[in-house]
Amino acid sequence: MGIGLSAQGVNMNRLPGWDKHSYGYHGDDGHSFCSSGTGQPYGPTFTTGDVIGCCVNLINNTCFYTKNGHSLGIAFTDLPSNLYPTVGLQTPGEIVDANFGQQPFVFDIEDYMREWRAKIQSTIKRFPIGDRLGEWQAMLQNMVSSYLVHHGYCSTATAFARVTDTTIQEEQTSIKNRQRIQKLVLAGRVGEAIEATQQLYPGLLEHNPNLLFMLKCRQFVEMVNGTDSEVRCFSARSPRSQDSYPGSPSLSPRHGSSNSHVHSTGADSPTCSNGVMSTKSKQSHSKYPTLSSSSSSSSSSSPSSVNYSESNSTDSTKSQQHSSTSNQETSDSEMEMEAEHYPNGVLENSSTRIMNGTYKHEEILQTDESSMEDSCPQRQLCGGNHAATERMIQFGRELQMLSEQLCREYGKNTVHKKMLQDAFSLLAYSDPWNCPVGQQLDPIQREPVCAALNSAILESQNLPKQPPLMLALGQASECLRLMARVGLGSCSFARVDDYLH
Repeated sequence: MGIGLSAQGVNMNRLPGWDKHSYGYHGDDGHSFCSSGTGQPYGPTFTTGDVIGCCVNLINNTCFYTKNGHSLGIAFTDLPSNLYPTVGLQTPGEIVDANFGQQPFVFDIEDYMREWRAKIQSTIKRFPIGDRLGEWQAMLQNMVSSYLVHHGYCSTATAFARVTDTTIQEEQTSIKNRQRIQKLVLAGRVGEAIEATQQLYPGLLEHNPNLLFMLKCRQFVEMVNGTDSEVRCFSARSPRSQDSYPGSPSLSPRHGSSNSHVHSTGADSPTCSNGVMSTKSKQSHSKYPTLSSSSSSSSSSSPSSVNYSESNSTDSTKSQQHSSTSNQETSDSEMEMEAEHYPNGVLENSSTRIMNGTYKHEEILQTDESSMEDSCPQRQLCGGNHAATERMIQFGRELQMLSEQLCREYGKNTVHKKMLQDAFSLLAYSDPWNCPVGQQLDPIQREPVCAALNSAILESQNLPKQPPLMLALGQASECLRLMARVGLGSCSFARVDDYLH
């Protein structure tokens, strides 16, 4: 019996190792055969019941064998690529069981891999930097600083710049504006994020129709989820915020007294549309159909909060309080948003329930059993409000009109068509959260939309739309993929993630 490796096209009627581009270890004499009919003494003979392992090291292009879990040393060096495992049987009735990892190996392959992983990582750490150490440090510090600024970590970026003596290229007010918009998107309040973007960065969305359409599709999904202000404004007011506009971020308690002028009324008093404060003299002009807001105006400054988390809005989280003006100073944790009426799209304190347009009244029984059921309420379309469902349907019609207009102006777009179909498909199921397209309602799906909007804002300010740190990591990962493609085995032990934790 011979066990070894062969290239494609090798004669399969001969034992491995006898022909060119063929390598084998034979059991009858214990010799190794390297593309030749003449063998070299290598190891012990093997017979029935023995477990023979053949390990190819793609880092140094060598091969060694093991017998019953013990290494026999290197048998072949300078192996070519694209070799296939080969077993040659010569005696009638011979049987062999092959294990390619479906069962644990007798040889401790994990220990062998740890040894080589340590070698590769040591080589990386010993990479010579020399006299350029200061230059590398400054470059890395700038990359970290730009990463913090890109994602809106204003306070952290400021502290890091102070310690490392680096310069922040973007003004703090601009960073906080982007942070505010990102928080709105990640909270599922996409309508407010769109209006805030139009206010703070006029013309940005109009010149980015693909981005605008993606935001509108996400807004429709959030309306189904019951988190967008277009549907939240229909909820019943709770005692905590009976005087506040349900869909708008308003002043936190600690800022109420110092901003009492917000309560003023009259021709110049600010109004709320989708929760973004604006004066009546300011109007938005766009060549695309306006997806209108049914939100009512309010001049109240009662506190409000928003619930958003990876569990789809189950835990109340405070975020930054913001104003309509780009030069108002805010802290990173002051924005308060409201969604107490809609944890996970469930309307509380109401006997009206709606499931995909089915409208009926149910008595909420005040019993121990009902209390237990209410602790895990069933999620409902648009938070279970009939008026909110009608508003969502109207918004869907307007979204369809926007899609048709973009199609006329720019031609057919399969990506737009897929986004629209996926969003509208949610209405085909009685329980959108547990359906084939229900993953759209997962809060994690907000992150790509948030990243796209943030990058577009940065690009409009002549700033990099991607932080250099992420580009460097992406390039490193791609280099590793290219190394693997050309057969450089050392890339297996040089994972980028190993250096990020």
